[in-house]
Amino acid sequence: MASIDVRGGAPGTREAELLKPGNSVEEIDAIVLSGGSAFGLDTGSGVVRYLEEQGRGFDAQGIKVPIVCGAILFDLTLGNSSIRPDASAGYEAICAASSNPVAEGNAGAGAGATVGKILGAERAMKGGLGSWALSRPDGLKVGALVAVNSIGDVVDPSTGKIVAGARSADNKGFAGAMEVLRRGCRPDTSFHGNTVLAVVATNARLSKIQCARVAAMAHDGLARSISPSHMPWDGDTVFALSTGTWTAEGGTDAGLIGALAADALATAIVRGVLKAESWGPYTAAKDYVSSRHGTV
Repeated sequence: MASIDVRGGAPGTREAELLKPGNSVEEIDAIVLSGGSAFGLDTGSGVVRYLEEQGRGFDAQGIKVPIVCGAILFDLTLGNSSIRPDASAGYEAICAASSNPVAEGNAGAGAGATVGKILGAERAMKGGLGSWALSRPDGLKVGALVAVNSIGDVVDPSTGKIVAGARSADNKGFAGAMEVLRRGCRPDTSFHGNTVLAVVATNARLSKIQCARVAAMAHDGLARSISPSHMPWDGDTVFALSTGTWTAEGGTDAGLIGALAADALATAIVRGVLKAESWGPYTAAKDYVSSRHGTV
């Protein structure tokens, strides 16, 4: 069971309308997060091909039609823009899927991710893929996976401090995205090419409408850890999934799941930049902190 909530003004998605409550198909077969801007939507076709080979999909008059949703982020300005994910990459990705811990940092959709682009690429830092999950004593599980590719700074909600973002002119600290906006910085082309993509998932049994509420609440975690977020040049998108393998006595509270999902997503976002590795002109948080401030 799945749904979606899009808060950014420049999303790139596949089968997003299908996930909205009220539309007919409720269960999906896969979600794909990819770089490559609109070109990267082709990855979903490779996943569809694999699932068809496995006999998976929505039964349409005896024909199995895999339901594969997805979203892309913009990273074409890193490296060679003619090299981007395609259908074969999507096929290889699903073949490699496993229940092992997810690779974080410069992996998957996080490979070309950058953060803190409010002052342009020359002040930005490396973003990445982050993951986090929690398990309660009663068996409830909630997790998040996120590709962090933002205009704004990444902030640790537990301390209020910037972890990665627009660097200061002297390269010894952070400029502070909101601070430069307050001082008169105006949006221009340097703001373009962003989007944070996230999936939050739970083992709790949820309806499609409840999944939509969880996705909406999970955006709170995005807003807590990225400042500013949900800008017109972002495509900030959150998918919510329910595997339905755990049922609470008296029914599942979507508000509870949503609150935990927001918390997990905020942690995953911070991990996404802390696990990233420096690439080209984009310094990773762990290298910037250690080289400029003496600690990690």
